[in-house]
Amino acid sequence: MPWLLALIFWLSALAVFWAYIGYPLFISLLARWRPRPHRRADLQPLVSIIVPAYNEEAVIADKFDNLLELDYPADRREVLVVADGCTDRTAEIVELYAPQGVRLLFQPQRRGKTAAMNRGVTAAQGEILVFSDANAMMERSSLQAMVRNFADPCVACVSGVKRIRPDRPVQAQGESAYWRYEARLKAADSLVSTAIGAEGAFFALRKALYRPMEEDCLIEDFVLSMRLVMGRWRVVYEPAAITWEAASSSLSGEWGRRARMAAGGYQAIERLGGIWSPRHALVAFQFLSHKVLRWTAPFAMLLALAAAGALYALPLYRVLFWAQVAFYTLALAGWLTVLLRWHLRWLQIVFYFCFANATALGGAFRYLFRTQSVLWTKVR
Repeated sequence: MPWLLALIFWLSALAVFWAYIGYPLFISLLARWRPRPHRRADLQPLVSIIVPAYNEEAVIADKFDNLLELDYPADRREVLVVADGCTDRTAEIVELYAPQGVRLLFQPQRRGKTAAMNRGVTAAQGEILVFSDANAMMERSSLQAMVRNFADPCVACVSGVKRIRPDRPVQAQGESAYWRYEARLKAADSLVSTAIGAEGAFFALRKALYRPMEEDCLIEDFVLSMRLVMGRWRVVYEPAAITWEAASSSLSGEWGRRARMAAGGYQAIERLGGIWSPRHALVAFQFLSHKVLRWTAPFAMLLALAAAGALYALPLYRVLFWAQVAFYTLALAGWLTVLLRWHLRWLQIVFYFCFANATALGGAFRYLFRTQSVLWTKVR
């Protein structure tokens, strides 16, 4: 029936438009018109920095040098490294830093990042827990900037900013563009009510509010922070708490990273079912617009293409069909420029957009068939 196909097309197109353009514009305007600022003040509570690590010998020394140079009193912080089944020199390198206050927690069996976080928290003595990836290097003032947000008693969790070093081709350009886009969106969400999720590479929360996570959790940072939101706490975004990472070393590595995130997204939808309660109406709207529609966007894109093709006999939908074909052709051309090592930025961004949605599709099938392992794989 033409009317049903037309309805499918326009609903699918609207879902993609809202996820990537409409909602970011809407929440940015709302943040400007009706901001909800929170209190910040200079604080120096005891902070426990927890670094889950699996075979990080290539970066772990740089990580410690980075942590020890932070603009935060040495007697008000502790560093704990949870070596999760490491088979390289990670544990040996950590022990070299013991005189400088770095503590090693070694678990011989590899159980995954969430299990490492749970173990690290049980040994932590700080009032504030800070989780940081081994390859994420913080700017000197980042920790102090993050802690200032806990002056507000309603704030349970603070998310930092992830930035990508521009030292690799399309992965760096695509990842960097994505994280800049995501940073603006998180900042607006945070100002309106609460940030929708924390950045796993660098985030902090009150130890008293930490609850052990299920060890099979795929995106533990997101589920942990959103459960706090469901408990009527606030998660805020701190733009001055900056951490730097290298881009994925290959598109196959980036595929694995993003597909894992998407699989975790579907798992999060299942585990955060209570968020759809009417008492969480605003947060549920943000969650749907910012995350759920993004994770499901590739299905909407396929439906829009198929519906326009089925309505090809109608002039409007013939144009819309070829417009989509042209867009995906540009993405293929962008892929070709990657293979040829040509640097055509906007063409490669079109490619990365389609690539990212393809990974989300892959992640959906990983979740559906339960093939996504909780053990993370390096992609740098």
